[in-house]
Amino acid sequence: MKMFMFKSLCLTALLLIAVLTCMQLANNGIQKMKGYEDPNLETAVSFHGKDSQIRASVLGNEISSHDIAAKKKKLEEISAFNFFSSMGRKMSDGITGASEKLIHLIDN
Repeated sequence: MKMFMFKSLCLTALLLIAVLTCMQLANNGIQKMKGYEDPNLETAVSFHGKDSQIRASVLGNEISSHDIAAKKKKLEEISAFNFFSSMGRKMSDGITGASEKLIHLIDN
């Protein structure tokens, strides 16, 4: 079973690398076919290094920790107060307390 999982993991990693490589090769082929550099045509995967920071972009979309932090903050703001969530939490706390009291009553 371990060998099967190892082979499956290796095959999946190999296929992922192959897909990303083929996307980059297709992009290079499109640029050669056009015959000129198109600034709107982004590379499939690129890494940019400035000082000690490395930025990555996949299909032209920047990936950075600042984006992740902003999304996390936005999610926290959205779920800052959810009426149904707070009601459900109170209801579950009440049911848990009542069932504990019932179990202690039956146990004694």
